[in-house]
Order: sequence, then structure tokens, then C-alpha cells
Amino acid sequence: MDDEFAVDTWHYVLAKHAKGMCALERELGDRHDLGPSEFEVLDRIVRHDRKLRIQELCDEVHLSQSALSRVVARLEKAALVSRCACDDDRRGVFVHITDEGRARHAEAAPTHRAVLREIFADTPALTPQ
Repeated sequence: MDDEFAVDTWHYVLAKHAKGMCALERELGDRHDLGPSEFEVLDRIVRHDRKLRIQELCDEVHLSQSALSRVVARLEKAALVSRCACDDDRRGVFVHITDEGRARHAEAAPTHRAVLREIFADTPALTPQ
């Protein structure tokens, strides 16, 4: 892969990310009162189908621990997740989705997927020419 292709691909990824985040912010916020990071946390928990340690979520959603803690606090305040201490290690914290959180995720997932389909509809195969 040559440098020009790598830089062009990077610019393409950044542009798609910016466009996607703006669209997700607008659509998820207007329709479901969720931000993209909030939806992503719910989505990861639903996909794993179990409670997750904060550190596991942090690794998957690409947020700092403090940013993730703020997202989880907002979700907890909205009764979409709950936090509990780890039985084996009291320093560890688990996040568990509530029934209300599961329902909000189910309502918002089609909106999320529709935005992603629209953002990537014109995406060429990302392979060197």
C-alpha cells in the first residue's frame, strides 16, 4: 500500500466518521433521546447479552474511563442501565442493562442502522487500486 492511498483512505474514514456522528447525534437524539455514545454502550451490552465491567466497555466503545463513566451515569439516571460492584473484586464495577434500556435500544436500533446504511451506501471497496 502506498502512502497516498493510506492518506486518502484516512481522510475518507474521517469524513465518514464526522458525517455519521452528526447524523447519529441528530437522529438518535430527536427520535430516541439518546446520543451516539449512549446508544453504543447500550448496543455493546445487548450484543454481549450479559453485564459488562466498565473496563470491558471502555475498551470497546473507545472512550476514556472518565467519559464512559459520564455516559453510564446519564444512562443510569434515565434508568436504562444499573451499576453494581463485582462480588470478587469490590473495586470492579459492572454495568447491566435494564428492561427499559433494552426496550429503548430495540426502538433506537433501526434508526441507528438506517443512518449507518445511508452513510456507507456509496462506499467503494477499501482496497488498493
